[in-house]
Amino acid sequence: MAGEPQDDCLFCKIVEGHVPATIVRETETTVAFRDINPQAPTHVLVIPKAHYADAAALAAADPALAADVLCEARAVADEDKLESYRIVFNTGAGAGQTVFHTHAHVLGGRGLQWPPG
Repeated sequence: MAGEPQDDCLFCKIVEGHVPATIVRETETTVAFRDINPQAPTHVLVIPKAHYADAAALAAADPALAADVLCEARAVADEDKLESYRIVFNTGAGAGQTVFHTHAHVLGGRGLQWPPG
């Protein structure tokens, strides 16, 4: 069921404390942690604690929670003193999503070219 923890989800396991992560922020509704394969000096994932497969599912089911994720992405950038940064949601395998639990990548600390790879 949407929103419920999934036994086979890596990010649900991080939320539950069963898998370690370098957590940089946590709120009642979100967790932010460093990416294990960073693509920039700042590369933090911001996830909702509730399980939704991708950004589209989250936006449709709980717009307020989607807003919480975006607010936390900004807070991560502020804490890392980023003047400019990118927030990326990959939605679907064809877009590069590999963990099917909504997550925003906060990338910064270096030049980010456009269009992205």
